[in-house]
Amino acid sequence: MINRRIEFSLLKSRLNEMIIEEEEKKEEKDERLLADLCECYLLLSSMFSNKLRSICVSCLLKVALNKEENEETQKEVEIAFMALSYISQYVEIKKDLFLNDMKEIIQYHQKHHNLTRLAYQSAWGFLMNRFYYNKSLEDYIANELHFGREAATELEELTRSVDWERKEEERGKGREEEDFIMRWIETLNNFFRNCRLWNEDFVKILSSISCIFRAAKDNHKEIRERCINFLQIATKIGAVKIDDLLKGKATDAVLEKIQQPTLDERVIFECFKFFIYISRRLKLKKKDEKEEMKRKEMVKKTFEKLEEEGYEDVIIGFQETFAFLNGIYFNSGKLSLNISDYLVDAC
Repeated sequence: MINRRIEFSLLKSRLNEMIIEEEEKKEEKDERLLADLCECYLLLSSMFSNKLRSICVSCLLKVALNKEENEETQKEVEIAFMALSYISQYVEIKKDLFLNDMKEIIQYHQKHHNLTRLAYQSAWGFLMNRFYYNKSLEDYIANELHFGREAATELEELTRSVDWERKEEERGKGREEEDFIMRWIETLNNFFRNCRLWNEDFVKILSSISCIFRAAKDNHKEIRERCINFLQIATKIGAVKIDDLLKGKATDAVLEKIQQPTLDERVIFECFKFFIYISRRLKLKKKDEKEEMKRKEMVKKTFEKLEEEGYEDVIIGFQETFAFLNGIYFNSGKLSLNISDYLVDAC
């Protein structure tokens, strides 16, 4: 995490001056030094001028465009993308400064697999942070660069690499894959919060997150919390159909989790919010006759599934804890104290 004291320090001012001095040299410009300075600046600071923004992004994308596959180059590309991924989503960067380069880098990797795992994840992290100001990137990200397919593939590979039975104190080096999973979930959150388009690849993401949520069990608390938070966010997004949540096994995973005898309060809270949002969406009647018929069919399907799994009994069993959970997590949105708000009426 960035130490905010750096924002007003002499170190930041000196780095600023050195970057501009090196960039403005007409002869004997040291590109490696400039890249190092830009990386330090982005990793230490969250606020910078338009001029610094342009210099740093252009310089580091130039480093990232190097397609040599030797270890030294791969490490340089990795650090460049790490630094770029630290640029906050609230910092606006014009598309013409990065779009063509990012397309070339990602598509080349998809064919030749030249980037390290960290470099590739960081590349997507940088791109997702740009989505906040550039909603027009959505089609490009979803359909040209196939983000859903790529993210699902990465998550599936990482899931196979983690020893899910190993407890916190036993992990050691195995922590690396877990960190990658959490980085990917954060990247997905940045995209899904603003998502309007939808395709079948995103159902694969729901399936991957649901699988990880199941696997995390009691030994991976942070991953478990991030997974349910992601699934809960997904229920609020209009582009994510309830049927997609069913196909992606999200509802199965949350139902299974909420019935466990030992479950921490944060996960309980997020699980019930997940079902509240599903219930609210299914209760919204459609004006179009065909859409209303689809809604009723989905209500029936969901009702039967929840009834079969004993969901209503679970709700009643937890009713007395709702007020308690609201008292702990009031900043995260309150749970309803009315049981009917959690249920889907099959009529």
